[in-house]
Amino acid sequence: QVQLVESGGGLVQAGGSLRLSCTASGRTFSSYAMGWFRQAPGKEREFVAAISWRGGSTYYADSVKGRFTISRDGAKNTVYLQMNTLKPEDTAVYYCAANVQGIATMTHPTYDYWGQGTQVTVSL
Repeated sequence: QVQLVESGGGLVQAGGSLRLSCTASGRTFSSYAMGWFRQAPGKEREFVAAISWRGGSTYYADSVKGRFTISRDGAKNTVYLQMNTLKPEDTAVYYCAANVQGIATMTHPTYDYWGQGTQVTVSL
């Protein structure tokens, strides 16, 4: 069983930055692909970013490309999402997810484990 715990959410003004963290349990974290998704009220869960198990490949939704950066630290079993130039439309609950086969995808059904989510609110 893999447990994912997100942190770093909060309230920020438009144009500001936040860094989300997701720490995973388990000794095989380095073999997992990791993703970040978000869900705003009344909307479906959408892909934000993903990183391959070695960290050599990253993928982003068009809406965040150039503003968000996903990275991972194997020694800390942690994946990060650095969010810059935040916009009100980035407001959502952000979830991290793990694909134990090591495949970084943009579709949430392909991820095996999910965190509880962390709220990000961007005000004008």
